[in-house]
Amino acid sequence: MIDLHVHSTASDGTCTPSEIAAMGRDCRVLALTDHDTAAGLPEFMSAEPGPAVRIPGMELSLVPGEGFGRYHLLALGGDASHPALSALVKRAAEGRVERNPRIIAKLAALGMDVSMEEVAKEAGGEVIARPHIARVLLKKGHVTSIKEAFDLYLADGRPAFAERWRPSPAEAFAAIHAAGGVAVMAHPKYWAPDPEKFRAGIVQQIELGLDGIEAVYSANTIDETRLHLSVALESGLLVTAGSDFHGDNKPNVAFGMDIHDEDALVRPLLRRLGML
Repeated sequence: MIDLHVHSTASDGTCTPSEIAAMGRDCRVLALTDHDTAAGLPEFMSAEPGPAVRIPGMELSLVPGEGFGRYHLLALGGDASHPALSALVKRAAEGRVERNPRIIAKLAALGMDVSMEEVAKEAGGEVIARPHIARVLLKKGHVTSIKEAFDLYLADGRPAFAERWRPSPAEAFAAIHAAGGVAVMAHPKYWAPDPEKFRAGIVQQIELGLDGIEAVYSANTIDETRLHLSVALESGLLVTAGSDFHGDNKPNVAFGMDIHDEDALVRPLLRRLGML
């Protein structure tokens, strides 16, 4: 089992970094990839028991480009404290802080009494994100599930959604490479569901510095996985596999990915990161 896309309480998951490490004690490789923060990495990297190999990571939201959908990027390996990467992450985190009151204001205009104090308490001192707002909505009876909160109010295009600052792909790739990490497109199905658009778009991303794609993803269809694997093979991209585990915030997403040939998938990544 491996998993290169997992979230903890350092962002919008419900398991601590130590709990994530313990859950992955039978994993060949495990990465912690919280949104726009490295806060959980020291605890994750040192916690015992843990996986055979653990990789420090983060998940960043990028400007998708005209005509493309949600673009998330996994920064895997390297030094999260490197000035270039930490500066980019700091700006992204500030964008989240600036956005949250605008979401709260939109919810108030819709008749839902949610305060920043309640959301901050739900976050427990970690980076405040939309799932924390969703949990307050759930606790106060405005919705019946976290999913409903996003579907009705918080997702992109819904009435309480608010934009925030995101780096361009070129900015993110440069910062990740400066820190010694690799840049992997997360869940590419959400960026370009159309196969031809995906193939054409990936060419440009490679030119900008993209290193790999999360071709094996928990929510993929068989056809999507085949497409992403074939594009990675044709393009010489690294391949990763991830669940996008968030604990109780995404109760239908199970931890860990069982794949046929773990070694063939992880060896090129570990070699690129200098971990072999």
